[in-house]
Amino acid sequence: QVQLVESGGGLVQAGGSLRLSCAASKRTFSSYCMGWFRQAPGKDRDFVASIDWGGGGTYYAHSVKGRFTISRDNTKNTVYLQMDSLRPEGTAVYYCATSSTGWGIFDFQDYWGQGTQVTVSS
Repeated sequence: QVQLVESGGGLVQAGGSLRLSCAASKRTFSSYCMGWFRQAPGKDRDFVASIDWGGGGTYYAHSVKGRFTISRDNTKNTVYLQMDSLRPEGTAVYYCATSSTGWGIFDFQDYWGQGTQVTVSS
């Protein structure tokens, strides 16, 4: 069992930045790929970004590429999502998730956090 706790969400103006964190409870954190997803009100949960076990491989949704950066610190069992140039359409609950099989969009079937709210005002 892996517990994931997201933090760092909040209210920000369009064009601003936020840094989300996701702390994992398990010491074998480095055995998981990590991903970020988001769900806006009334919409399905969408993939945002993912990172491989060691942090050398990353993948982004087209809508955030060039503005968001995913990273991880395996010594702290934490994955981050740096979000710059935020847009109002980025308003959503952001979730982190684990995958033991890879960092593709459909690999994240293992564990999910409770989410953190991000609100971007125009």
